[in-house]
Amino acid sequence: MEIRIYFAGSIRGGRESADDYKFIINELQQIGTVLTEHIADEKMLTEEIHLTDRQIHDRDIDWLTQSHCIVAEVTQPSLGVGYELAYAMFSKKPVLCLFNTSKGHKLSAMVAGQEYFHVVNYDEIMEAIDEIRKYFNNFESKQR
Repeated sequence: MEIRIYFAGSIRGGRESADDYKFIINELQQIGTVLTEHIADEKMLTEEIHLTDRQIHDRDIDWLTQSHCIVAEVTQPSLGVGYELAYAMFSKKPVLCLFNTSKGHKLSAMVAGQEYFHVVNYDEIMEAIDEIRKYFNNFESKQR
């Protein structure tokens, strides 16, 4: 069974972590199907201009529902990512949160304090990639 992964990252809340998104999505594509690979695309905002907020919401909820797990880059605060995390938790989907400590932000207590989420801090992107590999090695063994 191929794993369907929902990747969450800030879009309208700021694109400061967009370079990390590219590396993360590339790694996730080695593991399974990334339903939201467009998040790393710089043209995404202009290409989605023809979609209404409702259409984007409904599409993303459909992808969340189809996914086996969620990987979220949570360094850049985002209301949308918080919504997606809550949706995933209440849908009982596994969640990996990646937080870059070198950016000078403090992770929201609502994420850091939620034991359901597997939160990993990293300073450099290769640390995040290593953590993704560890997480999915464990994830795949639980699926068997």
